Amino acid sequence: MMQILIFILIGIFVGWVASLAMNRHHGLIVNLVIGVVGSLIGHYLFSALKISLPLPALWADLLVSIIGAIILLFILGLFRRRA
Repeated sequence: MMQILIFILIGIFVGWVASLAMNRHHGLIVNLVIGVVGSLIGHYLFSALKISLPLPALWADLLVSIIGAIILLFILGLFRRRA
């Protein structure tokens, strides 16, 4: 149970940081979704490109997740502006 709570809190944090970086304002649920999906995108890209960060595991995972969430928001912004 505690692991799920930590997963949710980290997802919200990652989505919040990405939203700040992209100058967007979302609620907790949207930040959670952005954080979780962005984390998947970031980890997939870094793994596919064989990029590893010279940081402790927790910090590297957070940074990769934030980068993935920023990429997600950027891509969503491209579609949103066209509609």
